[in-house]
Amino acid sequence: MTFQFIPEFARVYLAVFFTFVAVFYTFRIITKKQRHSLDTVFPGPRFSASWWNHLAFRFFRAAIWMVCLLRWPFPGIDAYLGILPGLNVAPVVSTGLLLLTSGFALAISVHFHLGRHWRSGIDPDGPASLRTDGLYRFTRNPMFVGVAAAQLGFFLSLPSVFTGLCLIIGLYTLHRQILAEEEHLEGAFPDHYPVYKRHVRRWL
Repeated sequence: MTFQFIPEFARVYLAVFFTFVAVFYTFRIITKKQRHSLDTVFPGPRFSASWWNHLAFRFFRAAIWMVCLLRWPFPGIDAYLGILPGLNVAPVVSTGLLLLTSGFALAISVHFHLGRHWRSGIDPDGPASLRTDGLYRFTRNPMFVGVAAAQLGFFLSLPSVFTGLCLIIGLYTLHRQILAEEEHLEGAFPDHYPVYKRHVRRWL
């Protein structure tokens, strides 16, 4: 039995997946605002590192969603993405889909673990306490680990020049955001964060 249908299945799966991601986060942000009067998105001061990171994420999230959505009814778009034929095979694409889904599941689990304390970006007035329980015992950035895994999974599920560029810029932006958040946390918890930082890895 061959599995040549998997790259075509991935075409549909990616369109549905990224639509779900867009709807999920939009719904969560709006409902938190309406129910709890909470601002959850903090891009940071204009032209700051955090602001540029936020802008890059928004741009690439929209671009990725649109590309994946349009690939479904218009397969000819692939000709403009720089598909890498040597990687666009069933084992690689299957691994990518698994990694993409698992990474997103990890990020979502951290999202719900944080509950009302979840924020996108750096809240200048938060957090109220330093979170070191749950997955934070093993990595200082469990949500970003999930996002990074999902980014790699996206590249493998649609191996191309386009997704390779998204992966490189995405990982670079994640790293910059982590550095900005660490600086904020060191200022907010000067006694506790350095100790936590010495005992728990930044990634894994």
